[in-house]
Amino acid sequence: MWSTSMEELSTSNQQFASFLIQRYPEVKERFPGEGRRRWKLRVAQQFWQQRPHFAPTIPLPDVSTGTAHVEDSDPLDCMSTERPELGLIVRTDFSDEDAWTSFCSRLEAGEREFVETIAEDQVANDDPVPTEQTLDHADDHAGEDDEDDEGPPKIFYYINPSSPEQRASLLNISNLTALRLLNDVYVKPAPSPPQGTRRIKIPNRLVDFNGWQEIYTGKQIWIYDCKSNFDQCVRLVSQRGDMYGTATGDSWRARVSHICELQVHIYSGTIKIDFGGLDRWDGYERQRNMAEAEHSQHIV
Repeated sequence: MWSTSMEELSTSNQQFASFLIQRYPEVKERFPGEGRRRWKLRVAQQFWQQRPHFAPTIPLPDVSTGTAHVEDSDPLDCMSTERPELGLIVRTDFSDEDAWTSFCSRLEAGEREFVETIAEDQVANDDPVPTEQTLDHADDHAGEDDEDDEGPPKIFYYINPSSPEQRASLLNISNLTALRLLNDVYVKPAPSPPQGTRRIKIPNRLVDFNGWQEIYTGKQIWIYDCKSNFDQCVRLVSQRGDMYGTATGDSWRARVSHICELQVHIYSGTIKIDFGGLDRWDGYERQRNMAEAEHSQHIV
């Protein structure tokens, strides 16, 4: 399930929706075979290259004229949108197999324990709603034959390639790169600064660029990096900056023992990571993402 629906995005920002509908077919024709996400990234790049006053004057879209930007396939759909799991664990460090194996074992044990706890609460309360609300997406795809039940539904899908080429493509990637690979880009109006607060001095598309912000929709991404080998934590990657000054791609480290519960509650909408209005996201990763966005002059 996408954390932000396309209907919600279209309602909040019909300007980029119109721009996307207009430009997407041409981009798709010029770069055949790339896939939906890359095509949309190219359109977004065109959007950012327009004069500041241009975007708000685009005619409102007639969505009936084109939905290919939603319906087209992408080479990585098989490990993202088409997967039944709720979240994606992306391995970006391959230097310690024992640490990775330990992490996966602890996570799988946490998945079983969490599902068992929900089942026990359901029996105790005689109320099936919580399980349906949080795990229905995984249950729908867990198997077509109930008699072939192989255990509780999985909460996470592991992206852990085996070939050297595939591993090299994920090695130490940034949060922004992971979002661009596995989520779909969109552009919405940036959050409004609090009263008395000035806009950022150096515009950046991940925070505020002429009143707009680049965001992503898709499965929740959790990144296993070199630090994970030692602290058994992963980076929880945000898909948008909800408070002014925070950025798309922000992250913070969550322990393996906590991420099952976090993922399910994020998916169901019962919790939102906002630190009570404080900015406690990882500053290093934010600067890394923002620098990468600034150098995204073209999509290769």
